Amino acid sequence: MPVMPEQHTEELAAWTRDFAVDPYSAFRALRERGPVHHVRFPTGDTAWMILGHEEARAALADPRMRHDVRHSAEYDSDGLYSIGRNMLQTDPPDHTRLRSLVAREFTARRIRALRARVQEAADELLDAMGPSGRADLIDAFAFPLPLTVICELLGVPGVDHRRFRAWTAKILAIGEPEASGLAAQEMTVYLAGLIQEKREVETAAEGDLLHALVRAHDEDGDHLTDEELLGMAFLLLVAGHETTVNLIANAVHLLLTHPEQLAALRADGDLLENAVEEALRFEPPTPAGTYRYTAEPVTVADTRLPKGARVVISLASANRDPARFPDPERFDIHRDPALTRSHLAFGHGIHHCLGAPLARLEANLALRALLDRFPDLAVDGDPTPDWRPSLLRGLGRLPVRW
Repeated sequence: MPVMPEQHTEELAAWTRDFAVDPYSAFRALRERGPVHHVRFPTGDTAWMILGHEEARAALADPRMRHDVRHSAEYDSDGLYSIGRNMLQTDPPDHTRLRSLVAREFTARRIRALRARVQEAADELLDAMGPSGRADLIDAFAFPLPLTVICELLGVPGVDHRRFRAWTAKILAIGEPEASGLAAQEMTVYLAGLIQEKREVETAAEGDLLHALVRAHDEDGDHLTDEELLGMAFLLLVAGHETTVNLIANAVHLLLTHPEQLAALRADGDLLENAVEEALRFEPPTPAGTYRYTAEPVTVADTRLPKGARVVISLASANRDPARFPDPERFDIHRDPALTRSHLAFGHGIHHCLGAPLARLEANLALRALLDRFPDLAVDGDPTPDWRPSLLRGLGRLPVRW
């Protein structure tokens, strides 16, 4: 018989010295006892967590697992939306409508067309880095590269990189609600001004996605509401670069701290694509999907989740499930590519990350350019990763030398 939801609540912080630094030991200990648990995060929030790969994949595609917070038993008001309302907070038909507005910009053909520009931007950043002999890779390369690309795709000129990075870091930080709220307010004002600037331009450059969204809103308000326009701008700008920053930095750190893997990659450049996929599996930039809420009672494995339950699908745990990946705690770029690509770092189902092809392109080109340019690249100082206490899995800094 399914387990009823009154079962024990697991204290995640008790399973590891610092959950933000090492969540995997907690995931492993819990997963060995079952693929689903009711947990309390170090922040005090509780949710049902799905940890197994098979169960996570199924849950990601389960239409009973809704994104709209109004399905939560704790729902009070739409004031829970911090900056607008975006695709990650909606279900069909709204999700289908919103996704269709931007999907054409992320097709395989469109991404291939961006290849030369991504390469050019990477080379420009490496040219600037070269003479110094050392740098924080995130500040100098991993952050500005994807931000430059997404800003050009959206038609956003002259973004203040440092201010923008500060906003996103605070919004995504764990345990700092006041700072996060203030950053969200400042970001909202910024985006509202940006939208107004687009509205005042009659003819925009080809490929100016944000201008196209403003036109869609102004010409058909029923197709894109004020709240959705703001939310779409926020999602595309933040998710369009922040996860790729983490992907590039995480992949570089993994290679530099696994010298045998780096040597294998330098000896065989054809391993690059699989190295990126293994980095996505081993240290996914997005360790968990956004909250889901059960629209009706749902049984996962042998556990019955009640209607209105808050659910977290742990992509990071699923990606290290030994039932799917042999020796999952080992970073290995030689894994079977078909198996490696079965990771859930970009999600699954209708909410599979729209920007996954662009993130993969940027990461592959960035790593190739970086390793070719600096054959002696190494961590500068202590190799211990500086993990940020954030909703995403990313380093605060990555000092390197060459």
